[in-house]
Amino acid sequence: MEFLHDLTIKKFHEGLKKKKFSALEITKEFFDYINDKDKEIEAYLSLNKDFAFKQAEAADLAIAKEEDISELTGVPLAIKDNILIKGLPSTAASKMLENYTASYDATIITKLENEKAVFLGKTNMDEFAMGSSTENSAFKKTKNPYDLERVPGGSSGGSAAAVASSMAIAALGSDTGGSIRQPASFCGVVGLKPTYGAVSRFGLIAMASSLDQIGPIAKTVEDAAILFKSIAGKDKLDSTSVDAKYGDELLNPKLENIKKLKVGLPKEYFIEGLDDYAKKEIEKAIDKIKSLGIEIKEISLPHTKYALSVYYIIMTAEVSANLARFDGIRYSRLKNLEPRNLLDIYLKQKGEGFGPEPRRRAILGTYVLSSGYYDAYYSKAQKVRRLIRNDFDDAFKEVDIILTPVSPTPAFKIGEKTADPLKMYLSDIFTIPLNLAGLPGISIPVRKYEKNKELPVGFQLIGKPFQEADILGLGQFYDRIT
Repeated sequence: MEFLHDLTIKKFHEGLKKKKFSALEITKEFFDYINDKDKEIEAYLSLNKDFAFKQAEAADLAIAKEEDISELTGVPLAIKDNILIKGLPSTAASKMLENYTASYDATIITKLENEKAVFLGKTNMDEFAMGSSTENSAFKKTKNPYDLERVPGGSSGGSAAAVASSMAIAALGSDTGGSIRQPASFCGVVGLKPTYGAVSRFGLIAMASSLDQIGPIAKTVEDAAILFKSIAGKDKLDSTSVDAKYGDELLNPKLENIKKLKVGLPKEYFIEGLDDYAKKEIEKAIDKIKSLGIEIKEISLPHTKYALSVYYIIMTAEVSANLARFDGIRYSRLKNLEPRNLLDIYLKQKGEGFGPEPRRRAILGTYVLSSGYYDAYYSKAQKVRRLIRNDFDDAFKEVDIILTPVSPTPAFKIGEKTADPLKMYLSDIFTIPLNLAGLPGISIPVRKYEKNKELPVGFQLIGKPFQEADILGLGQFYDRIT
């Protein structure tokens, strides 16, 4: 199984073209490895063996017929369990959807199926993507492959852990406040949150609709770019999606263009509270970027201090609206509730179906939207959200990319923060502002880390809207010197 650890999308594609192996052979190898490895990691909620074998056979048939194939043909991927695949379970790691089978494909799934990618299974997550550790799943707790006593991050913890432990070549996650980037940082892999609107959200189980975005988790920045390019684009089924044009510069950046970019370091992100180990690692990343001949300067994002408060008002408000649909009539109904009337269905379904975190957020969201409090909380939060976006707009007049930490700490111990939701929420303090502003951001490991010896740390590159090429380009050159 050792060769699975070295497989990237790029290497897999080259091996497939040269017929060193078939897609079906590799898919079977992955399932054998998952059967052994996932007993300790618990990254997957469900596996799609028959489905995946059919996809792999279709990829091999296309190669046998000498058809044009993409770089994703036959590539074994893991899919976060809030992204719909027709005919397969989509639980969002909640008892509420434990018996739900998707009746249609998400748009990004359709795109990947057209490229003949292979879907190994659905990965664990915080329930309805609400959490920073994957401890809020209703079904299991995923472990960090670098230390089994620590969390993988969240909410896309299963996807990040699957890639980091070589149980998938790459994966898809969703990011509402850091849910791709933070687990990528904790698990020593690459995680990209695209610009809001760059990727269709049709078929994503919604958490907070003005913040959610689907993106790739991969072993290398180049792989993340390959996967991003395949899923990006306008979708008539998602009115918030944008027809942004992404050219060859995503996959073939030129060093002379990268050297022209200016990188900003916001003083508000390098503050007291940043873990010493994480700070030293981030400083190493800054030094390596300087070694590429790139200019770095200090900038200011003065409204950063309000981002966490603003996020937890806007996000909970949208959560309360999005969770209202799970009423016991549509989707799936919990068994053995024996309701006496319609109100009883609602009360018992929601009481039994939702875990503590979705309940907490729905209650808070209903409160901030209620009569007498809407102007004091929600309306004011939206105004401050605009100020946060203005800060970024002003900063991008001086620089092209902004570099920050991803999280104040490396991965923390399982159970360490579950008793104090506020401590858990602080895990996303450096990632949340991007979602509020709708900007692209990528988490990149500072260096290659050794499992069972070191805890990974990622740094974050933030780009201008729809300028993923800048952060992916710099990231690819950074990969080459680490």
